[in-house]
Amino acid sequence: MRTAILTDTNSGISVNEAKSLGIFSMPMPVIIDGKNYYENETLTIDEYMKALTDRREVSTSMPSPGDLLDKWDEILSDGYDEIVYMPMSSGLSSSCSSAKGCLDDYEDRVFVVDNHRISVTLRGAVLDAKRLADSGKSASEIKDILEMMRNDSVVYLGVDTLEYFMKTGRATAAAASLVSNVLSVKPILRTTGDKFEPVTAVRGNRKCSAKIIENMNKELNSRFKNVPKEEIMIGVAGSFKENEDAIRWFETVKEAFPGYEVFYDPLSCSITTHTGPDAMGVGIMKKCHI
Repeated sequence: MRTAILTDTNSGISVNEAKSLGIFSMPMPVIIDGKNYYENETLTIDEYMKALTDRREVSTSMPSPGDLLDKWDEILSDGYDEIVYMPMSSGLSSSCSSAKGCLDDYEDRVFVVDNHRISVTLRGAVLDAKRLADSGKSASEIKDILEMMRNDSVVYLGVDTLEYFMKTGRATAAAASLVSNVLSVKPILRTTGDKFEPVTAVRGNRKCSAKIIENMNKELNSRFKNVPKEEIMIGVAGSFKENEDAIRWFETVKEAFPGYEVFYDPLSCSITTHTGPDAMGVGIMKKCHI
């Protein structure tokens, strides 16, 4: 039984990187001034960031049902018997429910996973799925295992403004009242896969990074208290305009959590549409046992 793992670029896994990992990834569309673009295919991250900062009309979409079915058919025709499809959490995107609506003709061949993951935590789950498939687990078994772990992750995110989040509806109404548009106040948000909830607001990047790390420590000492370090992944993410800021944020988190597996992924264009530029995030996730 050959089981394929398919995700989208909201996981931070590009189409080319997916090939090197032995999995598949679909590019997520970004709409600029009414025209569709695809990250790393018809749009570079620099071009995208310029469109965002120039205040052009930017929004997101999801793979069309036709594109999704074509991808499933392509993978199955390549000799795979079944597919585990892993889009972003249904609490943050309609990609999951849309995919489930396409399953009628793919019973026992395509399994859509909704384990409340986004960005770096979705990457972690995709890598878990690949390891499970390599160990001989069926697509149905992989779906069940990952969905049982839906509560084993959390994401913290610091943003320059809630403007983008509120425009796209990815934050709760409570988040809107967290801060006013005061210079240098950075809202910090939290999600376990549903809409982002407010945590606090601080002034400046240094206090923001310190507060995120403080909250991560609280999570590790509560939600993940009984999980050994080797069973935890910490994913660092950002939508930084300057690469030096991304490196600095990654090194700050890595230094704060010695002994943990820590990696960095830039936020995808699709996710950055909601966070805006210069967002800094961290996800903690438990790995699955093989």
